[in-house]
Amino acid sequence: MKEKFLVYKLSETIKNTCKIESQLFETFNVKRGLRNADHTGVLVGLTKIGDVLGYEYLENGSLKPIPGKLLYRGIDIEDLVHNAQKEQRTGFEETIYLLLSGYLPDTEELSDFSRLLSESMALEKQTKIAIMELEGHDVMNILARTVLEMYTYDSKADDTSRDNLIRQSIDLIAKFPAIIAYAYNMLSHSAKGKSLHIRHPNENFSIAENFLYMMKGSGGYTELDVRVLDLAMIIHAEHGGGNNSTFTVRVTSSTGTDTYSSIAAGIGSLKGPLHGGANLQVGRMLKHLAKEIKNWTDINEIDAYLQRILNKDVFDKKGLIYGIGHAVYTVSDPRAVLLKEMAYELAKEKGREKEYNFLNLLEERAIHAVLNRKNARTKKQVCANVDFYSGFVYDMIGLPKEVYTPLFAMSRIVGWCTHRIEELNFDDRRIIRPAYKNIGEVMPFTPLKDR
Repeated sequence: MKEKFLVYKLSETIKNTCKIESQLFETFNVKRGLRNADHTGVLVGLTKIGDVLGYEYLENGSLKPIPGKLLYRGIDIEDLVHNAQKEQRTGFEETIYLLLSGYLPDTEELSDFSRLLSESMALEKQTKIAIMELEGHDVMNILARTVLEMYTYDSKADDTSRDNLIRQSIDLIAKFPAIIAYAYNMLSHSAKGKSLHIRHPNENFSIAENFLYMMKGSGGYTELDVRVLDLAMIIHAEHGGGNNSTFTVRVTSSTGTDTYSSIAAGIGSLKGPLHGGANLQVGRMLKHLAKEIKNWTDINEIDAYLQRILNKDVFDKKGLIYGIGHAVYTVSDPRAVLLKEMAYELAKEKGREKEYNFLNLLEERAIHAVLNRKNARTKKQVCANVDFYSGFVYDMIGLPKEVYTPLFAMSRIVGWCTHRIEELNFDDRRIIRPAYKNIGEVMPFTPLKDR
């Protein structure tokens, strides 16, 4: 009882001591969340890796919203995706090569690189044992622990030379699918009593197909499933240096720490519901809407219910329509546009067009509802972000919700590693150290006997 009371007492005390009034951020011109007043990110670094474009700068200094663009090493992801689709091949391996090297590989380079990734995919015996023995109830947590465990078996774990960083990066990128698949299968076995399946990756499969094979076995997926998952991995591979998990990797890398510690920190950041876990929130909301809205084609019924969500009357009562809005994209999120294209093809294959049409109408009405609410305060445009469709796509492929966020990590590990390499190769490196202003009161010390 004393322990519970002490925890309660500390909690009540912290409620007051940790409270900082919002207006103080304005008073001291503090960029809360490293955001400017117009919600754009505070410029804190330079990169040649990725570029996230949602605005165009006009001559008068103002910002004009534009259809979103995402560039990998200066190349539009729409071109990466559409060319891979046109040639009827997977494109994630090509994307990895582009991000790591800075240029597109030729046929021979891509073939050799894809073979290297396939040969590096299998886990060492000790890593498999670690996953089996430690178990756990969250795949992201198991992934982070396994990455830290890999430090132990790397004879050059602390070597930050370029050659070694590339070696470690390729190894991590290749092994993430197996770690996630094995972690989920072990979780499914221990928590749900399902049969335990540990499938060795096939060196003739792409990364996307290998993941589906290790998760579901032969015959458990279609060719379209592979292509759509490959697309999802391409569009999640990189998103500039300012997204929370990549920035976390850059911050930790700036200290000179080892690759495994830095990547584990990135995993911890991505696990948060405001970052990589966002599509789970969207999924819960969509399931709720599908149940509560009786007529999926009735605009008036949909509009009325979305207003109830914004008024904090229903669902989680936080007044948010998840999957709508983004920190940078305004007119459109290019990732959502690409995923939506393939979602339609997948819905036709799975016989789920009715759900797709409902989701499409929800997107339109949700944007309308949020814009009407926002226009009372600001004229900022909003669009559906990639999370609005990703959960629906993963569900159609037949993947469990426990791997939705790990799938994000399986893709973003490419961006993390690339940004880490760049951070450690600046000519004039320095540790990232922002400043915080202390606004607490100065207090005299009181001896213990007088308190």
